[in-house]
Amino acid sequence: MSLINEFKDFLIEYKVIALAIAFIMGAAITALVQSLVANIIMPLITPFIPGGAWQTAKLTLGPIVLSWGAFIGALINFIIIALVIFLIAKYFFKEKKVTKK
Repeated sequence: MSLINEFKDFLIEYKVIALAIAFIMGAAITALVQSLVANIIMPLITPFIPGGAWQTAKLTLGPIVLSWGAFIGALINFIIIALVIFLIAKYFFKEKKVTKK
């Protein structure tokens, strides 16, 4: 068996191509969700943030500075991506109910 055939078998057996496609799709979805949060969701929330700049919204407690605006944006990104992954996994990994005979 040649090295090329072994390599093709490796790619097929370990589903490396499917993993690469999933990785690329994940990166694309991440960029899409970041744009959704930054350009659609956060502008709707901005009027409720003191100062109106959600990316730089901070809470200062003496020497401690909490950048909560950027955190909220990252949290919304995470929630949306986690929800999409959950829905995809739920769709693809449906288990058939076991019925009694």
